[in-house]
Amino acid sequence: MKKIFFVFFFALLLFVFVGCGGHNYGSYNYPMVVVPDALGESYLDITENPFVSAQEQSTSAFALDTSTAGYANIRRMINQGTTVPKSAVKIEEMVNYFKYDYPAPAPGDGVGVSAEIIDCPWTPGNKLLTIGVKAEPLEIISPRKNNLVFLLDVSGSMAAPNKLPLMQDAFKLFLETLDDDDTISVVTYASGVSVRLNGAKGFEKKMIANIIEDLTAEGATAGSKGLQTAYAVAAQNFIEGGNNRIILGTDGDFNVGISNNKKLEEFITEKRKSGVYISVLGFGTGNLKDDKLEIITQNGNGKYSYIDSINEARKVLVEEIGGTLNVVAKDAKAQVTFNPRYVKEYRLLGYENKLLTDEEFEDEATDAGEIGAGHVATAVYELVLNNDKGVESSLGNNWLQIAVRFKSPEDDSPGEVVLPVNESHEKSAPSEDALFISGVIEFALLLRDSEYKGNASRQAIIARLSELNSVENDEYKKEFLELVEKYNK
Repeated sequence: MKKIFFVFFFALLLFVFVGCGGHNYGSYNYPMVVVPDALGESYLDITENPFVSAQEQSTSAFALDTSTAGYANIRRMINQGTTVPKSAVKIEEMVNYFKYDYPAPAPGDGVGVSAEIIDCPWTPGNKLLTIGVKAEPLEIISPRKNNLVFLLDVSGSMAAPNKLPLMQDAFKLFLETLDDDDTISVVTYASGVSVRLNGAKGFEKKMIANIIEDLTAEGATAGSKGLQTAYAVAAQNFIEGGNNRIILGTDGDFNVGISNNKKLEEFITEKRKSGVYISVLGFGTGNLKDDKLEIITQNGNGKYSYIDSINEARKVLVEEIGGTLNVVAKDAKAQVTFNPRYVKEYRLLGYENKLLTDEEFEDEATDAGEIGAGHVATAVYELVLNNDKGVESSLGNNWLQIAVRFKSPEDDSPGEVVLPVNESHEKSAPSEDALFISGVIEFALLLRDSEYKGNASRQAIIARLSELNSVENDEYKKEFLELVEKYNK
C-alpha cells in the first residue's frame, strides 16, 4: 500500500511541477512531462504524430537518430513479463535496432539515401514510405584515434546483478576492441567522484580490466559531478582530430547535483561545444531513468543503447562500436517535402521527440543526430495518396522529395543528399527490409495501443515475417519474431 501511495504522490508532484506546459529543449521537441511507472522507471512522454494535410503543410523535418535503447528495453520487459509503458515504445529506436541492406553512398557523398513505397499492412489503401540513410563503411574512412573516458555509476542503485556486474563485463568486452595507442580513463561516481585512471594506454588492458573488476556499488548518485569530472578528464587528454568521447554506464538515477532534466540538457549542450561527445549505456530493471539518458545523448552528440544481457553488450560494444566511435555524418537531419497532387496526408511513425521546424532544418547551427561509419538510420511515413491533377506543385511528377543534411565531423563542412521519389519507388513486390520494418512498426502500434493501429495484429506480423529469409538468417531479427510470438497482452 505504501508503494502505491508513493507512486501516486510522485506522479502528482510531476503533474504539479512539470505538467503545466511544454518546453522546447534546444532543437528537439522535448516534453516537460516525465512518465513514471510502478518500478520507479521514468520516460519522456510521447504524443503520437498525427496525420497532416500535405496541402496545408507540405514539409516534415526531424533529426535522424541511430539509438537503439528503446527496442532492447522493451525486449527486457516482455521477457520479464512486465507491462510495457506506452512512452517506452519509441518506434524509431525499435526500427533502427536492426541492420538493413540499403544502397551504399555514392563516392564522396558520405551518406546514401534510398526510398521504397509499399502497401500499409494495417490500413488498407494507405502506403508506407521507408527512407533509408546509410553512412560510408569503416573501410572507406580513416578511423580516428580514441580518447575515451569510461564514466561508471557505482552508486547503491547499481548493486543488482543486472546492473554493476553486467556493466563490468560489458566494459571489459569493449576494452578488448581498443588499439594499443588508444587513451583510456576511468571515472566513477556514487556519493562522491573518483578518477580511477587518467590517460592510460590501450596496451594496458589488464590493468584497466582489474580496475573495472574491483568496483563495488554503494552510496548516493552524484551523476552531475561525475559528468563534470569526466568532461574535464576528456579535455586533459584531448586528441585534436581524434574521437574524444565519454561512455557513461548507469541506470540514470541522478539524485545529487543536477537532477532536473532542463538543467541537465543545458549542461550537456554547453559541454558539447568542447568537441567531446557522450554515449550512454543503460542498465538494469527498476529505477531506470530513460528520460535523462535520452536527453544526455541527444544533446551530447551520442548514441543511447540499453544493455539487458551480455549478448547485447557484445552487439553494441564489439559488433557495432567501430561505427559508433567513427562518426561520418554529424548533426544529420532530414526534411521530406510532399507533393499534394500525389500525397493527401502523411504521418511520421516515431521521432516524436526529435521533430524540427523548417527553420531549424535550414539552420546549420541546429544540433541533430549522428550517424557512424557503416550505420543506418531509418524513417517511415504512412501515406494517404491523392491524384488531383488540378494541384500545382514545383515537384512536378515526383510524389515527394527527401533531403538529408549533415556536417563533416572534421571541419563542420556541410553536406546534402537529395532524392526525388516518384511512382517508380512503389513496389508491388516489397523488399524483405521493407516487410520486416513494417512488422516492427506494427508491433510498436500494438504495444502502444495506438489510435492508428487499424487492423494490426500479432498474427499478421508473425505470418508476414515467418516467410522472410532475412529473419531466418539474422539472429536478432529471428529473436524479434520470437518476441512477438511470446507477447500476449
